[in-house]
Amino acid sequence: MKALYIASTGMSAQERNVEVISNNIANMRTTGFKRQRAEFQDLLYQQIRRAGSQTSDEGTMLPAGLEIGSGVRTVATPRIMSQGSVVATEKELDLAVRGEGFFVVEMPDGTAAYTRDGAFERDDQGRLVNSSGYPVQPGITIPQDAVSVSVSADGLVQAYIGNDAFPTQLGQLQLARFVNKAGLASIGDNLFNATAASGEAQIGLPKANGTGDLLQGYLEQANVNSVTEIADLIAAQRAYEMNARVISGADEMLRSATQMS
Repeated sequence: MKALYIASTGMSAQERNVEVISNNIANMRTTGFKRQRAEFQDLLYQQIRRAGSQTSDEGTMLPAGLEIGSGVRTVATPRIMSQGSVVATEKELDLAVRGEGFFVVEMPDGTAAYTRDGAFERDDQGRLVNSSGYPVQPGITIPQDAVSVSVSADGLVQAYIGNDAFPTQLGQLQLARFVNKAGLASIGDNLFNATAASGEAQIGLPKANGTGDLLQGYLEQANVNSVTEIADLIAAQRAYEMNARVISGADEMLRSATQMS
């Protein structure tokens, strides 16, 4: 009975849906995390009677066809790239992007990766790095005797060094934009890689060309809404239960048919 296999695809799809929801909930406190959602498509249909086919020699046609679907499948888990809320941390190297841009970091193999996580630190050489130790690009080095570091909304990094009366410019932060942010590939550690779907990174200055501005002493929180996720989880659980009931019902029908034979 096809109903068994159709319902099984529904259960499999809802299992994947719950996995996506659980990952969102697990990352509710992850800086700069962007939630995902599962998207589904129906499978192929068996055409038993095709709509528009002729039903008599006089040319009458079927106004509606008879077709049986094969179930459902998960086709994508796009990220929702909406802005997360920003919270004050009072840490001078914490930065939040208010807009479309991504920070650029250099990976150990020399390639670029992109992140919304602006929890930066200084390494043993004074370089500005992310929490995994990857240098922020373009490279910025903060001297050991820097008294304070300031980052303007347009990415200009300055510091008072020693007893200097005026700040010294240390560098200029840049941000990356993408035509299709949802096409970025997640690689873990709050990092993304560009793909053919996302398009090449468009590097620019903060506050220019829609990249957004920077907030020093703030971090962007995950854009996960706990109420929404719980509601989605309940809906997924109910859909799973209904598909399980279909399997139980189909099994009872097969048992009845077997007993009649």
